Amino acid sequence: MEQRTIAFLGAGNMARSIITGLLQSGYPADKIIAVDRTPETSAAFRETYGVNANENAVETAKQADVVVLAVKPQDMATLLSSMQDVDWSNKLVVSIAAGISVARLSEMAGAPLKLVRVMPNTPSLVSEGMSGLYAPNSVSEDDRTFAGELLQAVGKVCWVSEEAGINAVIAAAGSAPAYFFRFMEAMQAEAERQGFDKATARLLVQQSALGAAKMVVANPDIELATLREQVTSKGGTTAEALNVFNNNQLSETVAEAMQAAVRRAEEMETLF
Repeated sequence: MEQRTIAFLGAGNMARSIITGLLQSGYPADKIIAVDRTPETSAAFRETYGVNANENAVETAKQADVVVLAVKPQDMATLLSSMQDVDWSNKLVVSIAAGISVARLSEMAGAPLKLVRVMPNTPSLVSEGMSGLYAPNSVSEDDRTFAGELLQAVGKVCWVSEEAGINAVIAAAGSAPAYFFRFMEAMQAEAERQGFDKATARLLVQQSALGAAKMVVANPDIELATLREQVTSKGGTTAEALNVFNNNQLSETVAEAMQAAVRRAEEMETLF
């Protein structure tokens, strides 16, 4: 991976996860700067990760080759409006803020940005993230490559050709961990009702989920439907359980939920 000075404006969980992934992959700590408004957080970053850290977003952005916008969406306008004297022309900007378009971010900054929008998800915190990326044609191939490698430090990536595709990434990956957590939560609750203690019920569910995911990853040429069928004996217990899901329109429910996520993402784009 090419070595550029990277500034993270915002030092929340996602910034921490990316920084951790970069350091674990051998990226030099002295090429990373983290900015947080709280001096205590900045000091903790320096001590924990060995990177540079401070509270001055404007001066940090001026020093950086790559600026990662990692503040909350509602704080983005205030941040970028304070940076009107930053020369963005030779900087790659990476935004991980949901609901703010490329055009709107450039408007906030008061200048056209060479910008890559990224939608990561929380498994990035354990280096198993799935991130969707979008860049307009104005972003060079070298910058696209760098942005992709930046997110590959915490998991897998895919590119979408249209900016609207980022909202579909939210539905299929960004919000998806919560879907699985909710399903696992319901399974654990029922296992407890059937007599298992809480710790054992969780172990049964989480290990089954982990094993199922690993089987999917280990068999990329086998359709998910085929993997399901391999577990399902005709007239057996699994078939009976799946009949309940089918009778309660699981596929339709999942589709409706994902469509709702897309609609909300589209609504959020009008808020900032």
